[in-house]
Amino acid sequence: MKLFIIVSSLDLTQPFSATPAWWQLFKGLYEIGVDVIAAPYQGPAIESPWWRAAPNPTRREGDAFKLLRDSWQRFGGRGPTQASGEQVEGESLSDRLVRRTAQTVIAPRWRRYMDRMLAQHPDIDAVLVITVPLNHVTGLARHITERHDKPVFFYDGDVPASLPNFRGFASGFRFYQGADPPEYTAFFSNSLGGAEGLRELGARAVHPLYYGADPDLFAPLDIAQDIDAFFYGHGREYRAEWIDVLLRDASQALPERRFAVRGTHLGDLGRVELLPYLSFSKLREYACRSKLNLVITRKAHASVFASSSSRPFELAALGACMVCSPYAGIETWFEPGRELIVVGSGEEALDRYRWLLDHDTERRTIGAAARERLLAEHTFRHRARQLVETIQGYL
Repeated sequence: MKLFIIVSSLDLTQPFSATPAWWQLFKGLYEIGVDVIAAPYQGPAIESPWWRAAPNPTRREGDAFKLLRDSWQRFGGRGPTQASGEQVEGESLSDRLVRRTAQTVIAPRWRRYMDRMLAQHPDIDAVLVITVPLNHVTGLARHITERHDKPVFFYDGDVPASLPNFRGFASGFRFYQGADPPEYTAFFSNSLGGAEGLRELGARAVHPLYYGADPDLFAPLDIAQDIDAFFYGHGREYRAEWIDVLLRDASQALPERRFAVRGTHLGDLGRVELLPYLSFSKLREYACRSKLNLVITRKAHASVFASSSSRPFELAALGACMVCSPYAGIETWFEPGRELIVVGSGEEALDRYRWLLDHDTERRTIGAAARERLLAEHTFRHRARQLVETIQGYL
């Protein structure tokens, strides 16, 4: 199979947190024999051993938009975010202006670009669009299907936060206002519970495709564990209460224990140690140095059944002992009590922290069981096979 993939970004230095997952998915596709040509919607085209990079036809416009967005946020224009997980409606004037500008300037260039790419590569079987602002490229999928007779799929890796009834993240993008979901052959979604929301927007079919992890990239390190509890992530949005409960409050209640974080915009965490931000690859060392690794999922994902995020799969691949805030549907992937621990209150968290930190063998057994489950069911090679099998059903 040969796929042309339009992906939100290929640049690991940019603040699109799912980009490492797309690298792993493309590697998984390569490992099962799929030929991938990947073009970024934002930023530069980046080659790798696992895909061929195609140029970004609107990089200049995308860079200009990013500069304006970042400047607006830096000087206080950052609007409220959906920190509570409550549902909201409506589209702001700035959202509408960005959308209409993109549909007028960006979408026509992508249509012409895809005409050239598909003419150069007539053996492409299908086009996959991954977490690109859907309403920026309205009409692109219909154009490809009608002119080139190729199925076009959309993978939304941000469900449910991307849906119109959630405010979403402070990324500058809201996907669905002014979009045309029925123009796509089918949707893939990181969320099982959010699939109905996509169908209500007009998606003709929705197939769950969860996050996973590459067990080679996230292979465990045999190093000394000098951290008692560790969390990595960016921002308090959607999860401020549990960040405070599992980190700030717990570290104050257990002053003899070392709590640490690696991330940005996490707020005042008291005596919790902030580790150097450094590179993406440093995360593996930090996680393996920690006896407990915390999974604190944003409320939008945690409250909608089986809405996957990268963190549990990455930590499972590392053989980490995970302690998780409440997460609806996490049993879809891992067995609570055997492959990870879920806590429902600060008091329960302290109780579990104390027991796990005092029982080294039992703690390591939980981490080993999580890695075993990951290897059996949740690698990105598994996800790649699922993706290909689904696409083949439409060819």
